[in-house]
Amino acid sequence: MRIPSSYLVQFHEPEGYLDFARFGPPSHAVVVESTRLLETSAAAGPATVDDLMRQELRARAAVARLCRGDTDHVALLPNTSTGLFQVALGVTGEVLVSAGEFPANTYPWARSPRVDVSWLPPGPVTADAVRAALTPATKAVAVSAVDFRTGHRADLAALREVVGDRLLVVDGIQGFGVVDEPWEAADVLVVGGQKWLRAGWSTGFMALSDRALDRLDPVLSGWTGAEDAGLFDNAIHPVGEGAAGWSITNLSPVAAGALAAALELVELAGVAALDDAVRDRSDELAEAVRAAGGEVVSAVDRRAGILAFTLPDHPPSVVGAALVDAGVTATVRPEHVRLSPHASTTPDTIARFAAALKEIRAPKAVPGAATPAPAVTSDVLTALIPTVNSLAEAVGPGTEVVLHDLGALPNSIIAIAGDLTGRKVGGPMTDLLLGLVRRGTTQDLAGYETYAPDGRVIRSSTVFLRDDRGVAVGCLCVNSDPGPDRRPDHAVSAVEAFPGDVDTLQRLLVERAVAAVGVPVELMKKSHKSQVVRVLDEAGLFLIRDSVDYLAGVLGVTRYTIYNYLNEVRA
Repeated sequence: MRIPSSYLVQFHEPEGYLDFARFGPPSHAVVVESTRLLETSAAAGPATVDDLMRQELRARAAVARLCRGDTDHVALLPNTSTGLFQVALGVTGEVLVSAGEFPANTYPWARSPRVDVSWLPPGPVTADAVRAALTPATKAVAVSAVDFRTGHRADLAALREVVGDRLLVVDGIQGFGVVDEPWEAADVLVVGGQKWLRAGWSTGFMALSDRALDRLDPVLSGWTGAEDAGLFDNAIHPVGEGAAGWSITNLSPVAAGALAAALELVELAGVAALDDAVRDRSDELAEAVRAAGGEVVSAVDRRAGILAFTLPDHPPSVVGAALVDAGVTATVRPEHVRLSPHASTTPDTIARFAAALKEIRAPKAVPGAATPAPAVTSDVLTALIPTVNSLAEAVGPGTEVVLHDLGALPNSIIAIAGDLTGRKVGGPMTDLLLGLVRRGTTQDLAGYETYAPDGRVIRSSTVFLRDDRGVAVGCLCVNSDPGPDRRPDHAVSAVEAFPGDVDTLQRLLVERAVAAVGVPVELMKKSHKSQVVRVLDEAGLFLIRDSVDYLAGVLGVTRYTIYNYLNEVRA
């Protein structure tokens, strides 16, 4: 299906923007309508408020048309979280929720005193997984229509059949408007408008079925959700009929008008056509990833507009930084880079992304080298292992030679001769090298001084070994003891640490980052914890598997909070 030009001319996001799963830049129509309504409110008169409030009915009508329902079952919201909290406080009993959901769909259930949460394992929420977890006590199942990490598209029809007469609660923010799904299968559909709908912040809605209206208790129903809301007679009135009873207070009519304008544009283009266009753009991006030797790690079969990928020998953080330099906007997570195109994504944006990947993968000159460095492959690393002992013997006593495989991080030591630092094969690289690799600074280091665990001065040199594309695949380190006369006569700050195992390295990095912030963990506020995450990201902590869980335990937050901090510091 073809997208009408009258829809496409409404958008002008910059070339290279591929982050609609995080935020969708609003259309011209939304900006114009918001401006018009603000200007109307500035010229206040006797009918101003009443006229502006009509935008709510306009928005609810557009929602009802797209949900194939009616306005009596639709309430407007300022965001997804508000609606999910209202539902979580309105249900009593067991609710099935995946632990891998976006936090907006986990916190409400965990915080509600009326809900007994039964956690589904992280991963796609399928009909089979739900069927296996259902119990006679299950009152509701909560699921995202599209998984925020992998783009997996939940089969709402199949889930409806499995859930039966129980409530099916759907967080639709990552799909509504660009995914052609039977939304009427949901008993509760909650959607924020700032992403794929491109309506801007503080916009959203909730659509409730008759079953939901009958069973859920509108605990947070406010004065605008009561019968005779305009009657001020010093009495508390009963909850109003239908979804109107879920209203807490009057929302911004400007936001309502923005949401209405955005939804009307979706109707203009047609959801099926937008669905096809988004998936076509995703296919083009996937082709560019594979052409660059990368791997698509997001959903392939049931998929929406989210595409996650990795590049071999390139940590996601390094790829993300290179994309930013190339003018490409994406979301970078510790495990992958996430792309999310829209129907308005242009061929020039796809081409810019493809060119950026080619540049990342292109051979790089070795700074400071008089002649090109000889090509080295990971096979050569294997071949070098037997030479490590011979090299140590040739250099002489008091010497340690270490061979690291950067593809085996963090347990990168694949050969070691000498016991200057007490490390063994399978041990990690030093904190200094880990930070360099994280920042992509793989330049040779010659003749620098550091200190052994027992305080002895060590003279060290490191040479990075590269493949035929110029990508560092390993490094050879030579550490030597200059002798007893080179022991420092005063306290020193170690240039690098030589941990014997990954746990020690992890603990060292975290302790150092906490000390750098200068606030005890128990007194830290969000800004302090975010600063700790920033320091550790630069130090390469998140190249270590399970480091997010370890740091979450130290800081007393959830792993999802650490991911949120990472997104903020990398933005």
